[in-house]
Amino acid sequence: MRPPRARPQLFIRAHADFVRYAIHQETSVTRTSRRHFIINVAAVGGCAMAPAAHAQAGAHVDETDEQAVALGYRHDTTKVDAKKYPKHAATQHCANCSFWQGKPDDAWAGCAMFGRKHIAKGGWCQAWAKAPNA
Repeated sequence: MRPPRARPQLFIRAHADFVRYAIHQETSVTRTSRRHFIINVAAVGGCAMAPAAHAQAGAHVDETDEQAVALGYRHDTTKVDAKKYPKHAATQHCANCSFWQGKPDDAWAGCAMFGRKHIAKGGWCQAWAKAPNA
């Protein structure tokens, strides 16, 4: 008896199915890898930028800075020269100024007059203006 002959059509169909399956597997792995790559890059990039942003946020105004000298800024409102700044009152401090950009209980916060640098809660400068809610 003769062995049965392999049908070429069945072999071609099986081969085509295998190729389709292999291509599908390859593209789905590529998409997943690309997605994971982008997510990982975003996560690592965000983590790498966080220390730089934190370092900038903590910069305090020095009383000897050019802008601070021009505005007569002092970290402590009680140490302001009364002769040089006669409009100064002891009740005026950065935390009740309209330019204060922090919460009332923050020790240091941003100020519109000093850009990204932080000023002391109990500080004062001649740009002081009473906050509407103070």
